[in-house]
Amino acid sequence: MTTAKARASKPNAIERACVERGLRMTGQRRIIARVIGEAHDHPDVVELHRRAAAVDERISLSTVYRTVKLLEDQGIVERHEFGDGRARYERVPKEHHDHLIDLKTGDVIEFHSEEIERLQAEIARRLGYRLVHHRLELYAVPLDEGD
Repeated sequence: MTTAKARASKPNAIERACVERGLRMTGQRRIIARVIGEAHDHPDVVELHRRAAAVDERISLSTVYRTVKLLEDQGIVERHEFGDGRARYERVPKEHHDHLIDLKTGDVIEFHSEEIERLQAEIARRLGYRLVHHRLELYAVPLDEGD
């Protein structure tokens, strides 16, 4: 078996999560799961469809929508709305991270800051709460864009 074939037959984290949850994995679902699992960006459904259709042109946009919704409902992928009118997706991360969105390019940069984490927990505590979850999104333009 070639390396590419071996890699293609090895399930990624999203495929494994689907199997663990007892989801039926059709060939098209497997391709969509693989595309999401291999994404290093935060693609929307149209982009996921483009990537999946490059592997199997029979995959419809509605199949991608249904599969992504199923994966979201099962807690396998997260949906993000970064203010550009599109829902974007990523695999539920193993470790928490936040996002900085470049308003010029639309790029989404993941980051983690212990200082920000401590500050958020402290603010919640000062207000009489225990922080259980949060999502931080920073919207920015490059410094060279001026004020």
